[in-house]
Order: sequence, then structure tokens, then C-alpha cells
Amino acid sequence: MRFLYSMVCLLLIGTLQAQTPDQRVGNIIGTVRDAATQELLIGVTIKVANGTQGVVTDTEGRYKLTLPVGTYNLQASYVGYQSLEKFNLVVTSGNDNQANFELTEENQRLSEVTVKANRATAAASTISSPNSIQRLTTEEIKTNPGGNFDISKVIQTLPGVGGSPGGLRNDIIIRGGAPNENVFYLDGIEIPVINHFQTQGGTGGPQGILNVSFIEDVTLSSSSFDARYDNALASVFQFKQREGNRERLQGNFRVSGTELALTTEGPLSEKTTFLASARRSYLQYFFRLIDLPIRPNYWDFQAKITHRFSKKTTLTAVGVGALDEFSFAVPREVTPDKEYTIRRAPLINQWNYTGGLALRHLIENGYLNIALSRNAFDNALDRFEDARQNDESARAFRLRSREIENKLRIDVNKSVAGWRYSYGVSAQYAQFNNDIAGKIRNAVFDPSGQLVSPEVRIRSNTSLDLGRFGAFVQVNRNVLNNRLGVSAGLRTDMNTFTTTGMNPLQTLSPRLALSYALNEQWNLNASVGRYFKMPIYTVLGYRDAQGQFVNRDNRYIASNHYVAGIEFLPNPTRRFTVEGFFKQYSNYPVSVRNGISLANLGADFNAIGNEAVTSTGKGQAYGVEVFFQQKLVKNLFVVASYTYVRSLFSGSNGVLVPSAWDNRHLFSGLLGRKFKRGWEMGLKYRFAGGAPFTPFDIPASQANFLALGQGIPDYSKLNTQRLAPLNQFDFRLDKKWNFRRTTLDLFLDVQNAFVLPTPGLPDFVLSRALDGSGYLTTDGAPLRANGSNGIPEVLSNNNPFVTPTIGFMVEF
Repeated sequence: MRFLYSMVCLLLIGTLQAQTPDQRVGNIIGTVRDAATQELLIGVTIKVANGTQGVVTDTEGRYKLTLPVGTYNLQASYVGYQSLEKFNLVVTSGNDNQANFELTEENQRLSEVTVKANRATAAASTISSPNSIQRLTTEEIKTNPGGNFDISKVIQTLPGVGGSPGGLRNDIIIRGGAPNENVFYLDGIEIPVINHFQTQGGTGGPQGILNVSFIEDVTLSSSSFDARYDNALASVFQFKQREGNRERLQGNFRVSGTELALTTEGPLSEKTTFLASARRSYLQYFFRLIDLPIRPNYWDFQAKITHRFSKKTTLTAVGVGALDEFSFAVPREVTPDKEYTIRRAPLINQWNYTGGLALRHLIENGYLNIALSRNAFDNALDRFEDARQNDESARAFRLRSREIENKLRIDVNKSVAGWRYSYGVSAQYAQFNNDIAGKIRNAVFDPSGQLVSPEVRIRSNTSLDLGRFGAFVQVNRNVLNNRLGVSAGLRTDMNTFTTTGMNPLQTLSPRLALSYALNEQWNLNASVGRYFKMPIYTVLGYRDAQGQFVNRDNRYIASNHYVAGIEFLPNPTRRFTVEGFFKQYSNYPVSVRNGISLANLGADFNAIGNEAVTSTGKGQAYGVEVFFQQKLVKNLFVVASYTYVRSLFSGSNGVLVPSAWDNRHLFSGLLGRKFKRGWEMGLKYRFAGGAPFTPFDIPASQANFLALGQGIPDYSKLNTQRLAPLNQFDFRLDKKWNFRRTTLDLFLDVQNAFVLPTPGLPDFVLSRALDGSGYLTTDGAPLRANGSNGIPEVLSNNNPFVTPTIGFMVEF
């Protein structure tokens, strides 16, 4: 408490030691390229918006602008190109800030320059993806209230994006789709794992892996995907990392409420730069402080090396890795919900990495990309009856699994006579090993001792390897005096494992996008497309008791997207959009055991798909999004979005029921205000309608509790109940001190500052004595193996989850 008190006092002191901001200067550095050809542009003017300071790019397309510390908007202008403005660029004395520009060639009539200039500056869309696209800058991620520098958490505030029940995990739900329907690319390298403690077969987890200090911007496309991206049904995320500083060594050290991180960067040679970081969690100490029984512990590492062979050829090496351990400790005060957590959640040991090389070579009127990468994910889970760890006789679940993928992607991108087109191929070699043993439920007997249902166990020891191949073409063109943008793409994917996997016509996925400029402020956008995703490895690799691959007949999951919307751009700093969407799913995996769609699983620490499934499920998601953004003007910026979404999936009975992500109403609002002398404040409010859930089968839960440590859902009542809505208010306050060569940023970040209830899924338990002496029973005798004399109890899970973070970051 003394530490917290001292940090708060520092926030309130103001500037006692540092000199006034106008006595310090810093740099904004970067490059300017042609967006179509990636050629570096010489002589581009970079100036402060509404100011006089400016520079021009040198013979290598680079610039360096020295300014007094503060926040600026920068404009890039060049004859023959549309001007582009970047907002909310922070200049400090500690680190050089990096802002790179990609300019689009101006090829329309002079009377229409205003139309396209407004769009280039204010809109996030492109001709190939005219709708359903959002962008986040590194500054927006860093200062997002409640985000705590976690990119995965910040993403959940974008329009159309929901999360897991209770909002405590980073399951990214895009327009009612499953978490594993998203794909992620880091500088063109696909990265399957972006969260610590990730659910196998999903993409969610409680804490993000990527270090925000590396990120230049994040682009989310929730429809009209470019045909170069495979396996995406709900969204494509592109994480663009900046390059290391080529002039000097610099870095930052960050301490927050959950972790400490060190990032360094600089030149390795005249043509080579590096970025490197390491992060260490101390969440286990925070949870001990607030008396939670869980002990998550993690490390992660990230690196990027960029080497320029020439102005035309650049080689980039990227690497991301993590080590995760999840265990438990006995809390000081034992309550039923803490008791449940200890006895139900598994012990977890995971590690993962992604490493890759990306070569970019400029060719005539375009460029060539070659990406070679390897990723691996190792997952070990253990759960024991009644939390009797390391007692093999009490083992309820064991999983040892590893996924390895080796990937090659080649694409060519050209711009000729107003046409922009790209084409390419991809190839993968994947290996999957999985050893799983577990008890699904105990045998159930009636009062007379007759067997009602037998014991159900799963056992599978499998390994498989397979090849995957894909090809695509994408063509874009402006017509009708450049008022109408047309984009068309075609993709197909194949694999060597499934029975129909080598038929390219099975996954032929056309897509078409249109954008029409009504005038200088209004744009109409529409898109239609068919997209495919291969079943996850845990599904494909599952073997039955006879060692047969029972899911080999599964087909690629298909989804048809229909999107239309209108975009209003009153000026270069303001954007307003309304979009309607409809997604239709087919071939969705359905569990043979319980007849429900895998679309209703995923908000768990375990694994998805280790069972026999059929490709018979269907689904649909539809809704409307409203989005408003006011970029930084007069030290104020505002973002607000509302989404109405329905998400419905069917199981073996063919009846559409609300999925686990059918929140219906999603709202988020963000207000940021920059003050003088280095002060900044952010306020965020988030609302999510109550998520559906399935009530417990009380008799079955009672009979199986000792074995499973949790309740059994009554799937005859699938998702017939709903949680309370989520209301959350987050607050952030920053104060920067700029010294001669360093900057200190002290921050207070509070998630759920109003201490509102955090609705979560209920828990089933058999009542225990609070003194730890054992289970309470109806007859005073010891609890029977089938739990028949236990006292069942369903625990509500609405305790407020408040995360106050006081920390600092030092730039050097």
C-alpha cells in the first residue's frame, strides 16, 4: 500500500524535477513509399498540420523531423499523389517516434481531388477492402483505458467485436463468429498464437503475447478479405511492426500491474536494424495479493531484424515465443467459488513460437513477396479428482499435444495503367501429435442400483502429417471517372488429408467488392464473398478406439458474406459509417457425442474438437454496425460504436439456436483528452448484452462431480438462459516528464473503475465445509462416489473484477 500511495502522489505532484516541455525536443522519423509499388519516394514534403515546421524525404525516401515535445498531426504531400495525414503522433525526448507513409497515386480529374483526398485521410478502407475495416495505431493501443498495453484487449472495443462471457479472456468474437475463425499476420507472417494460455483449437486466452512497443498499426478486416488470405471466416488481422531505429540505440522499460517488459532497438550495421524484447509476468503475485487461487506465470519474447540489400530488396526476420505455466495455491480465505476454481481448472504448461523470413523485392510496376515461416504450439493439460495433484489414481484428464506448421507464401503485386492486381501461391507442411485421455462422465445408477448410463471416457493417441496448398488472384480498378472502385478475387485451397481435400473446386471462393463515391463526403460500399476454413487439427487428428481417423470425411467450413454500408467523411478528421451484414455458414462441425455445434465451445482453458464430429452444422450471423470516429483535433479524440448482432448455429437436430456469442447488443465509447505539461486522460465505457448459456443437468452433475470437478450441461436446454449484461467503465491517467535524453511516463489504469458486477458463467459444486473438513452431505455420512448424498449448489459468478494498474515506462 505504501508503494501505491507513493505512485499516486507522484501523479499529483506535477513537474517538480523536469524542466518545462517547451525546453525539450524529440524526433519523428520514417519513410514514404508508393502504396502500389512500394517504391521509396524522394522529395516528399512532411509537415506539421496547421504548422510551419516541415522537411522533405531524402534520396532513400526517409525523413527526420525535430520538434518540441508534445503531440502532433503530420501531413505528407507530393505532386501526383493524394496527400495523407497521420494523427496523434507523440514526440518525446526519450525515443524517436516512427511514422511511415504510403501514398496513393492521384489519377483522377482535378475536380475530384477533394473526394479522394478526404477518403485517403479519414477512411480506413482501400479499393480491395472498401468496407468492414478498422485501424488502430500504436498510440491508440498504448493509451486505451483498461487495455494495459494488451493489443488483444484493445481490439475488443472495435465495432462488431465481442468477447468471452465476463470479459476476462481475449476471445475475439467478430460479428458472431467463433474465435478460431480469425487469422493473424505479423509483417506478412501468419501467427496462429497471439495469447498466453491459449485454448487449443481456438485463439483466445487471458493475456496477449504481442508487445505494443513493436507495433506501428493494426488493421482489422471483418469481411471482403483480400484473396491472398486463407482460412479466414470472420476476420483478418494485420499487425504491422515498425523497423528498429537505424541511427541510434534506444529502448524502453515498462512496469505495469501484471508484467515488466524491456524493449531495445537500434542499428546492427549500416544496412541492418533490430528490435528485441522480453516480458515477464508477475500476475501470480498480484493474484496472491487479492487472494485469488490461480497462479498464471508467463514469459514472452519478440524480435525483428531488417536488412536492406538495396533500395529494391529487403529481408525481414521476425520471431515471437512464449512460455506459460498455470497452477494453483490455497487462498487465505476459502470461499465456494475459490474452492471450485481450485478443483475444476486444469494445470497448464504451454510453449509456442513463430519464426519467419519475409523477402520483398521491387519489380517493374510492383513488388514480389516471399515468406517462409515455422510455428509450433505445445500444450500439456492435467486435471485430478478433488485437486489431488500428482495422484495418478485420481487423474481425470491428461492431454499432451503439439502442432507444427512450415509455410511458404509467394505473391506478386503490380499496378499497370490504372489496374492493380496480385496473384500468388502458398504451401504448408503440418504435423500434429495428440495424446489425450479423460473421463467425460461417471456411470449413473438409479436408486435401485440399476445402470442408467454407462461411464464415458475418451482416449486417443494420434499423429498425422499433411500438406496444404492454395492459389489466389485479386484485381482492382477504378472506373466511371474514378468514382466507382471495383475489386474482384478468387481463391482455392487443398489438402492431402481429408477425403475431398484435393478437389480445388470444393473450395473455390470468389469475392466482389464495390465502392461508389456519391460526392466528396458520401460513399456507398458493398461486398459479397464465399470463404472457407479447414477443420482444426484436433478434429482432423482424432482417432477412435480402433485407431481410425473418424473425422477424415469432414469438409472445409464455408461462410457466405453479404455486406452493405454507407460512409460519411465530413472532413479529414471525422468518419461515420453504418453497415449491415449477413453471414451464412455450412459444413460446421457437430459433436457426435452430444449433437451440438462446436461453434458453442471455446471459452475454456482446455482443447476443442478432441472427439468424433460431422460436417452437418449450419449457422447464420447478421446485424448492423454504427461507428463514429473523431481523430485528434484540439487535443480531443472520440470513438464510439454500436453493434446489433444475432449469432445462431444448429447441431444434429438442424434447429438454429443462439450461439455462445449471441450478445445482441454491443457498445463501446472512448474519450481521450490531452492537457498541457504532459498530462493525458482517457475514459472508456463498454456494454455487452448478456451472453447465452446452458443450464446444468443437476442429477448428472451431482453424479459426476468427483470425477470432473464441474457440472454437466443439459444440452436439451442449449443456450436457453442468459447472463446479465456487462457494464464496464475504464479510466486511465498519464503524466510524462521529458528529461534531456529520457522520458518517464507514469500511469494509472483502472479496469472496471465503478466496481460493477462482472457477469460470468455459473458454477456447479457440491457444498463443502468452509473449514476444509470435507463435503457436506444429506445424511452426515462421507460423500458417496456417485455424489447421491451430496448437497448440490449452483454458484452465481457476478463478483466485480477490478484491475487497478499503477505503473511506469522509461524511454531511454
